[in-house]
Amino acid sequence: MALTLPRLSGTRLAVAAAATAVLTVGAPAAYASLDDETKPTSSSASSTAVSSTTASSSAAAPTVARGKPFTETRLFFGTERPDGGPAVTDKQFMAFIDEEVTPGFPDGLTIQNGRGQWRDSNGRIERERSYELILLYPTTEARKRDVQIEEIRSDYEKKFAQDSVARLDERTRVDF
Repeated sequence: MALTLPRLSGTRLAVAAAATAVLTVGAPAAYASLDDETKPTSSSASSTAVSSTTASSSAAAPTVARGKPFTETRLFFGTERPDGGPAVTDKQFMAFIDEEVTPGFPDGLTIQNGRGQWRDSNGRIERERSYELILLYPTTEARKRDVQIEEIRSDYEKKFAQDSVARLDERTRVDF
């Protein structure tokens, strides 16, 4: 029985060649981040490429870990009200920070002005002025800080008739 391969047009052949090139070049880089135990062993060429990639990565980037383990929490506060009421002003927002946030995070915080958009509870795309609040705290305090942060979110939603306050948490290392 003879094996017949499909005939590829010039465009399909070019796409297939490009995909093969990406997979061939991308695979060693992807495997370089894995432990030695998980590297492929089926092809010596592949293993050689992985080893040389790993060696050059190790030489180029020092692995010194600076700082202490911290959690970074970002809160995103919108200013438009879904009920059509007046937008939250800078003065109102800063009073909220002074009264509701600073007492729980007296060591410091960062506030950035922004512009954002999201789909509200009525299904409309809302574009609005916004604030991003960045909080850093030792990871060992994460359980205690979680309660405080959830109170901040809830208080803002109630006080300014907001649908939500977005939250993003990431572990990081911090050195002051």
